[in-house]
Amino acid sequence: MYLTAEKKQEIFEKYGKSNTDTGSSEGQVALFTYRISHLTEHLKVNRKDYSTEHALKKLVGKRRSLLDYIKSKDIEKYRSLIKELGIRK
Repeated sequence: MYLTAEKKQEIFEKYGKSNTDTGSSEGQVALFTYRISHLTEHLKVNRKDYSTEHALKKLVGKRRSLLDYIKSKDIEKYRSLIKELGIRK
């Protein structure tokens, strides 16, 4: 499996408040970004996998809504997060 428990804890430790704080918006955005990059690589190889394409679009929408929430609460946190994760917008 591409996402092990250790990798998930590492992501939440780096971007969340702690490695057990899985509900923080920043940690969830980082996890979604990791999953999006994995699905994007999968779709480069399997371009006719439409169910994965649908899941990717839903995941991007969830990440966008979380980023909009972070942006409305704290613009500086939003800017630093997208810079760290390498998100274009």
